[in-house]
Amino acid sequence: MLYCPYEMCDPYFYRQEQLQPNSFVRVLHASPNAPMVDIYANDNLIIKRISYQQFTPYFQLPVGRYNIKIYPSGTKTNPVVDTNVNIPANKILTVAAIGQLPNIELYAVSDMATINPSKTLIRFVHLSPNAPNVDIILPNGTKLFENVGYKDTTNYIAINPGIYTVQVRPTGTESIVLTVPNIRLKPNRAYTIYAVGLVGAEPPLQVLIPLDGCSYIGR
Repeated sequence: MLYCPYEMCDPYFYRQEQLQPNSFVRVLHASPNAPMVDIYANDNLIIKRISYQQFTPYFQLPVGRYNIKIYPSGTKTNPVVDTNVNIPANKILTVAAIGQLPNIELYAVSDMATINPSKTLIRFVHLSPNAPNVDIILPNGTKLFENVGYKDTTNYIAINPGIYTVQVRPTGTESIVLTVPNIRLKPNRAYTIYAVGLVGAEPPLQVLIPLDGCSYIGR
């Protein structure tokens, strides 16, 4: 169960005239050994009971500087994150909690891009704390992204829509550490491939592929 006090509704409801001098933010729990957590902004509860691998919907957050504290869910002592963040105007952001206890941090990714009506936009974000630099490769050997390290975010690239299988390989090797089949990528949309989890440990390496907010917010 997720809780958020800011305006949230079906994402396709948003239209350009609704954009205020705020930003649209979603949160991703990408810390593989962290429990379910609650998130506070300026000591106000904004996200409740978010688990590893979960995204919140996008919500509107007023521009400004926020003190962010993250606690194990149901507690309010000994935060696992206590940091300040600045939210700029008119942006679309994913803010991920990354790393492993006790060294969790926030990592912000801009979800802004110009959508191509006949193509699919795709990019890669490396959030696996113990994985080496990796390449994202199609089975035919085509490299989509190369030599991407932890906490790196690639640029979007435009590809033809369709159903894809991708492989994750340590950079410069033929070893496949993860194969992800049957990824359906639709035209006129933008997606991010997030690598999360751990290599050779639990929870295992895997990818999350959400639809990014620039696909629908303000359009």
